[in-house]
Amino acid sequence: MYITISPQKLGGAFSQSAGDFVSYLEKENQGKGSLDKEYFFNQYEDKIKPYQVIKEIDGNTAKLKLKEPKYYSITINPSPYELKHIRNNPERLRAFVREAMKEYASSFHREINRKPISVDDIKYFAKLEHERTYKSNDMAVKENKPYSNQIAHLKNEIRKVERGEIPGNTLQLENEIRKLVRDAPFKIRGHVVEPGMKKEGLQSHIHIIVSRKDASNSYSLSPGSKYKASEVEMHGKMVKRGFERDRFIQNSEKTFDKMFQYNRNYVESYAARKLLTKDPKQYFVSLSNLGINEKKIAFKMIRQTGLQLPVLHLPQNKVGFAYKQLKKIIEAGIKSSSISY
Repeated sequence: MYITISPQKLGGAFSQSAGDFVSYLEKENQGKGSLDKEYFFNQYEDKIKPYQVIKEIDGNTAKLKLKEPKYYSITINPSPYELKHIRNNPERLRAFVREAMKEYASSFHREINRKPISVDDIKYFAKLEHERTYKSNDMAVKENKPYSNQIAHLKNEIRKVERGEIPGNTLQLENEIRKLVRDAPFKIRGHVVEPGMKKEGLQSHIHIIVSRKDASNSYSLSPGSKYKASEVEMHGKMVKRGFERDRFIQNSEKTFDKMFQYNRNYVESYAARKLLTKDPKQYFVSLSNLGINEKKIAFKMIRQTGLQLPVLHLPQNKVGFAYKQLKKIIEAGIKSSSISY
């Protein structure tokens, strides 16, 4: 499970309103009847209309400056394994989001009216999406790019030949294209993966718009706070401040596991991904020390999905080392545990 928190995009062509973002989240509903649409929901309501979301978020911005985000976007991306475990059930995903937002609220090191922040203090709206498309920065698209570029060039050559602009053999050019398609590393149903193509498999995920201000429009609650849980003296009083992002993500994972009796493997845990980013060597030591059964599942996950191996997001000077270590461990695991491809 990957959980990200991003502030509203401001400046330039970006609007101060949540309207553009809400409209973007409506893209999967285009052309669908009312029974097939996915509606926004919050902690207690379902089937919330887009205009209601915009009105509530845009109207909850008291005393915020122009350059301050009016809302934050949380994206919850369950893995294919997690989605398969809950049978990709939308009602289960909604139930999980509502529990996760309780964890979000409790991760603020703040008080309102001398009480810890609860989910009732949070104004948010969530939306399920079931499709994803490949983007230009996806690994599959990057790996395919030399092939895609050459295919595009050859197709252009064919058009020129057919128009009589240049001499050439279109059959030969088509054979070259077929060879490039065959050799491209990533394909879907015989087509080279390119930006805009729909990803296969279970792709359900959740977008959440959460207001920067609390539900009473009185207090600012920023999950992007640079402050960790601490206390500071303000106007002669000690005030709590900060947001514990790690706590929110880790507790959300634990909530999912408890709700659905999910046995999370080490490599799909937030703690493991964070360790890989900070200390690749220790990550691979931990991976190699797993029990045989858990290690076998871990290797399978890495090979099949890579969990989109966070190695891809490591500083460049650590990537080579990480992959070399991973290769050694997988090879040793295959040899000792009889894991076959």
